[in-house]
Amino acid sequence: MKALVFPGQGSQYVGMGKELYESRKDIKDLMDSANKILGFDILSVMFNGSEEDLKKTEVTQPAIFIYSVAALKTALNGVAPEMVAGHSLGEFSALVANGVLSFEDGLKLVSTRAKAMQEACDANPSSMAAILGLADDLVEKICEETPGIVVPANYNCPGQLVISGETAAVELACQNMKNAGAKRALMLPVNGAFHSPLMKPAQEKLAEAIHNTKFYKPTMPVYQNITTTAVTDPDEIKLNLIAQLTGPVKWTQSVQNMIQRGATSFVEVGPGKTLQGLIKKINNTVEVSSAI
Repeated sequence: MKALVFPGQGSQYVGMGKELYESRKDIKDLMDSANKILGFDILSVMFNGSEEDLKKTEVTQPAIFIYSVAALKTALNGVAPEMVAGHSLGEFSALVANGVLSFEDGLKLVSTRAKAMQEACDANPSSMAAILGLADDLVEKICEETPGIVVPANYNCPGQLVISGETAAVELACQNMKNAGAKRALMLPVNGAFHSPLMKPAQEKLAEAIHNTKFYKPTMPVYQNITTTAVTDPDEIKLNLIAQLTGPVKWTQSVQNMIQRGATSFVEVGPGKTLQGLIKKINNTVEVSSAI
């Protein structure tokens, strides 16, 4: 059984999508339409911009979404997928893949999400850190016991969990993680606490946009970050997307559930190969590949 998975923020690189853009007219038309929808030339940043310009959240998120949906057109050749999932931002690309969102509506939501998240980061500087080599339950316990706001944010694979919150609380939690036996506790080069309560202002803006957007009945289940289970009800999908902004990305659990439901082949659709590496660490018996 084939599953499509879509990467999130951090997978971007300058030049992404250029070959796709030049390879097929339908893909060129799709990507050209993104400039009109967003009101600025995002393709020039994707193809020829600087790394710094591409790293800005309000650019990065729509850029990855555009590339992922363009790559989707090459991924649908051959065996049809039977389930989809996306890591954080990637969930929006997954919802285009299973017919829940149109490209235009998905891009508008992603742009709203990105701008709102950037505003939340600017208003309340905060941080994230990667914890390596420590059991999830111990990471959770240390976060609970650390003063201030610090929470588990990304369950990427066994032994790799990202925490998020107020900078001082994250730094203290990192020290506590090391004392508890973590192999590494690394502060990440981000100025924001994604998937934490500090994203509440962004969540409110995203919720309004989502409630004003048409969500269609999916053609196949999406395994959402918050529930980790197969979801097919459009109203439930909306609520889970909203909850995701302040809740954790449970990628490990989502992949495990997909495998339990019969997934034997995972195709990563979008820039990079990050998800393929994570999936092999979650279960090394499944096949992983890239759409391109």
